[in-house]
Amino acid sequence: MSFFMIEGASVVFRGLRAVSSVGLSMDKGQIHGLIGPNGAGKTSLVNAISGLVPLAAGSIVLEGRELHHLAAHRIAAFGIGRTFQHAEIFADRTVGENVMTGGYAHRRSKLYQDLLGTWRKVTLERQVRAEAEAMLAAFGLLHLRDTFAGDLPFGTLKKIDLARALMARPRVLMLDEPTSGMNNVEAQDVIASCRRIADEFGVTLLVIEHNMRVIMGLAQIIHVLDHGEMIAEGTPSEVQKNPRVIEAYLGQGAAHA
Repeated sequence: MSFFMIEGASVVFRGLRAVSSVGLSMDKGQIHGLIGPNGAGKTSLVNAISGLVPLAAGSIVLEGRELHHLAAHRIAAFGIGRTFQHAEIFADRTVGENVMTGGYAHRRSKLYQDLLGTWRKVTLERQVRAEAEAMLAAFGLLHLRDTFAGDLPFGTLKKIDLARALMARPRVLMLDEPTSGMNNVEAQDVIASCRRIADEFGVTLLVIEHNMRVIMGLAQIIHVLDHGEMIAEGTPSEVQKNPRVIEAYLGQGAAHA
């Protein structure tokens, strides 16, 4: 059995099938890409995996544990993380505080400890702050620790979002357009970060990316959706040669889709 599996996943909105019987599997530490034209069902699938929308049919299994019947916060607790297409950042908080918020998912204190400021609460705060600073350093953001996030460009916010997601210690991390809004230098930096995440942290990545050059150079396996159906999957070279992909997606002649 694969480390992470989706079988027969379907998502229905008001009678319209956004995702239809989609399946994929990923091994630990792999980087997979998820591509397709606008409206293909990519974000709907990711939303279903993370529990934000219900599955109409199918299953989601991580290391033998079925997750599809769980609430979103329980799915996250079992190790499924994600970032969003538009970085969900607290603009009135510092970069350090934003990244720290990701560290509380797996380190919980009791309410009375929070209210009384007990040694356990103080220790937790110190541990999370130290982890956040280490994560910021790994992304070259430590010098921005005390800067308010609202003062920073969009490309930097995407990196902060990625660092925060890793603070939750996910085993599978889904990235929704991680290089959008970035120039080529920034995008290459994020690509390198993604590879390091998979190698050093052992995190399995599922990446939605509209920039074909980025995803073809990053992913080991690529899955292609069109009108909610999986029309192809394989290595980047296999996908680029697939007639259905060329017709539905690559044949549009755009570098983005």
